[in-house]
Amino acid sequence: MSLFRKIFGSKSDKSKEEIKSEERSKYMPEVKLPIDERFTINFKANGGKFLYCEDLNEIFDSLNNIIVENSWQGDKALIFDKNLKDRFKDFNLNQTTSSQESTYFLTTCENLIADDGSLLISSNQIAEKKLRELPDHFVVFATTSQIVGSIGEGLRGIKSKNKKKIPTNITTIKNFKPEKTTEEKDFMSYGSSSKNLYLLLLEDL
Repeated sequence: MSLFRKIFGSKSDKSKEEIKSEERSKYMPEVKLPIDERFTINFKANGGKFLYCEDLNEIFDSLNNIIVENSWQGDKALIFDKNLKDRFKDFNLNQTTSSQESTYFLTTCENLIADDGSLLISSNQIAEKKLRELPDHFVVFATTSQIVGSIGEGLRGIKSKNKKKIPTNITTIKNFKPEKTTEEKDFMSYGSSSKNLYLLLLEDL
């Protein structure tokens, strides 16, 4: 059984999410949570909105709820990914490839990074666009198998999957709160802008 089925929606205190070093012997190493739990905690701490789904029907229901919640009915969805267009072809989305005409961006990602709760993306998702050129609202479709521990692991995965042609424009998104400061950004997210981000996470493990 997936750890997400065990932990999603848990109301336990943050103190129970990780055993802090001061509660253990000073000679004992810090206990690290499994990567799926780490990602969930860090992603939510960044301000992301997390929707865990067990099948595609739940994905479609969650997307519909997002659209209704934000009054996006009839608004245009920016979609670059052909596979994503095909997956949502029966959803009756008003699709466009023009960022100027769109209200929200429906996309996939390369990986979900557990260590900092960020999303790793590349030209496979955003072409050669800069993040500030894209809509303020992101809806990201991803799977639990895309969760990795670190950015380095994600970069190695991109290289391994794209041996013939490595994608360009690789960056991370982790600024989901307007109050984030530039000092909190690392080199992978330099110059990015805050995004109102929903993550539709499909269980595939």
